[in-house]
Amino acid sequence: MGFYDLSVEKSDGTQLSMADLKGKVVLVVNTATGCGFTPQYEPIEKMYEKYHEQGFEVVDVPCNQFAGQTPGNDEEIHEFCQLNYNTQFPQMKKADVNGDNAIELFKYLKSQKGFEGFGKGPAALAMGVMLKKIDKDYKNNPDIKWNFTKFVIDREGNVVARFEPTADMKKVEECIASLM
Repeated sequence: MGFYDLSVEKSDGTQLSMADLKGKVVLVVNTATGCGFTPQYEPIEKMYEKYHEQGFEVVDVPCNQFAGQTPGNDEEIHEFCQLNYNTQFPQMKKADVNGDNAIELFKYLKSQKGFEGFGKGPAALAMGVMLKKIDKDYKNNPDIKWNFTKFVIDREGNVVARFEPTADMKKVEECIASLM
């Protein structure tokens, strides 16, 4: 099974087949509306505007698994993102990214790129301290650790990078730009 064999439910209940994204560079991200990382919607939208015409797509999957930071329904989430960040990329149906009810897309992405750490800096340190209280072994499993974990897929459907929420968004854009 590969990236193009998967699909994800859109907020309107229809399916988005990853096969429809063949030949495009794709950013898949689990998002939240009430998180300290929520302002990352702004640089994601800027990348979408900058690279969309060149074949860049965003697959935004809202998720409420991390401290209940996405409490609204799909319509409320979409409205929040449009009002606060003027997002133009499509949002998928709110879904789980970890555990028994995780959607297949995230199961696949995690199998391709596991957790490699939060990097350096205060946010990275804070995430490590917080997660160690939740799961002492968090470093050794591929689970999504928090909102705004990002996966970059190249034009051939390969998962080429995983960026934790603490990653510098400039590094995310550099990765995407290198594939355009």
